[in-house]
Amino acid sequence: MQILPALLLTYPQIDPVIFEIPEVFGLGPFAIRWYAIAYIAGILLGWWYAVRLSRSRTLWTRWGGRPPMTDRQIDDFIVWVTLGIILGGRIGYILFYGMVYQPEIYGNPANWIRIWEGGMSFHGGLIGVIVAIVMFSILARLDMVRVGDLVASVVPIGLFFGRIANFVNGELWGKPADVPWAMVFPHAGPEPRHPSQLYEALLEGVVLFLILRLLATRFRAFDRPGAIISAFLFFYGLFRIVGEIYRESDQLIGDGTVSMGQALSAAMFAGAAFFAWWAWRHRPAPA
Repeated sequence: MQILPALLLTYPQIDPVIFEIPEVFGLGPFAIRWYAIAYIAGILLGWWYAVRLSRSRTLWTRWGGRPPMTDRQIDDFIVWVTLGIILGGRIGYILFYGMVYQPEIYGNPANWIRIWEGGMSFHGGLIGVIVAIVMFSILARLDMVRVGDLVASVVPIGLFFGRIANFVNGELWGKPADVPWAMVFPHAGPEPRHPSQLYEALLEGVVLFLILRLLATRFRAFDRPGAIISAFLFFYGLFRIVGEIYRESDQLIGDGTVSMGQALSAAMFAGAAFFAWWAWRHRPAPA
């Protein structure tokens, strides 16, 4: 006989669609979804935070108060990074998950653009953002590692809203659990489960944001190009691996004990080690 938790929280079952715009001139109807709003909120708040960091001259004393990008360059870069997130996230999902685990769906190119139904890969989005940083830095003649540090500082904001969107959509639910805060998710059977989306929102969003902010403001990490990138790659990889322990995953590899998300996150440790070495190599000279 299954023992249910003493306190079973009710999943709020928020409608993924906020409202619909009716058909106009033969076009539509168009649905406005929380998933899209979450991405927009993450990008706009990340934009605001990046400008705020760039204007804090005390963070860039090693560079004579000059941030890696001006306000106008940040404005221009937002277009690049948005394309990197969307294209990289969707292509990464199709390659890492869709083609392997749902070939009957994603074998049809018509389904590749249906991002409003979910299906975005963080690791694919990360690759897309890296490409955007490299290309924009080359064209604008900027130090791409310093630009990367600034961008890495704001990424947890988008991660937080992305995980909240997963929760609203009732997707990426956790494994069966008997903890007091377990929830019964629609389409996930009658068993109460870990709200793993909220775990990841807390770890990858709030905790990671605070770690990077502490490094930037208290430990002057921007003085060492690559330090923030290294910390982001390491802690995100760690938090994602831990979060996947509680998340129900059908994308298992190897002997079935490791998920695709854990494998991709473990690979991030190599990048963290490289940028840690880079930051040490480019540390400020003694006064």
